[in-house]
Amino acid sequence: MELRQLKTFHTLATTLNFTRAAEVQNYVPSTVTMQMKSLEDELGVKLVDRLGKKVALTDAGRSFLGYVDHILCELEEAQYAVKQSGEMTGTLTISADETLCTYRLPAVLRRFRLRYPGVRLMFRPLSTPNLKQSLREGSADIIFMLDEMKGETGICGEKVRDELFYLLVAPEHPLASQTDLTIEDFNGETFLLTEQGCSYRMFFERSLSQKAMGNITELEFNSAEAIKECAKIGMGIAILPEMAVAAELNRGELVPLPWDLTAVSFASQMFWHEEKWMSPAIEAFLDLTRETFLIQS
Repeated sequence: MELRQLKTFHTLATTLNFTRAAEVQNYVPSTVTMQMKSLEDELGVKLVDRLGKKVALTDAGRSFLGYVDHILCELEEAQYAVKQSGEMTGTLTISADETLCTYRLPAVLRRFRLRYPGVRLMFRPLSTPNLKQSLREGSADIIFMLDEMKGETGICGEKVRDELFYLLVAPEHPLASQTDLTIEDFNGETFLLTEQGCSYRMFFERSLSQKAMGNITELEFNSAEAIKECAKIGMGIAILPEMAVAAELNRGELVPLPWDLTAVSFASQMFWHEEKWMSPAIEAFLDLTRETFLIQS
């Protein structure tokens, strides 16, 4: 078993794509295929199911990934310890939902890249329901989510910033001029919402259900930008965090409705696996994230 095979397997397990894995490793795709076949032959098990150019980890592959991740982390630690220049090295895989990808993380990624050019950053946007699973499977080192403050076994989390949410409409919307709303005012309205599994969508739907709200239409989007554009042309009521709509609020393109969404505290949070070795690069990214969010406050 060779180190290059382990690196290839780790990259393939991270990207879930033979072509992308070959690009990251600077190989041709056939080399990735050959190394994976050799590794599986030596282990006597299938590590991945091949679905065209894409792959899915088998149960054996998910188990093996944990050990490979530990081996490569130990190697990075050794390289860091003996590197004469003292420059930090290694690879970090970061994942987040679409909203944080767009409005919070670019500043963090840019500052980290400038401060630690020797660390390779791999960024993988994921839908909210898949984020914590990526930590458990070892395909992400750190994830960022908009979520309620709550603990979870096996995962360490930290709030980096409280986030405000609004119900928003176009200035011409019939509800825009009202100074007070009741649940009955939403009868017959259309709500523009994020994908199923999003924590603040679930809270909003739960709160409406508790108030016996009915006769509404829901349109589902996987992009905050799409929700904003549809709300601006009067298609319905959007629920979005302040970070995503600050410019539109300042320009008067969207109007916040007088509806209290503070019953549950939502925050931008970062998470990492409690059993994962905290490499110098991971520690540095967490520290720089805290620093950057403090500046943004």
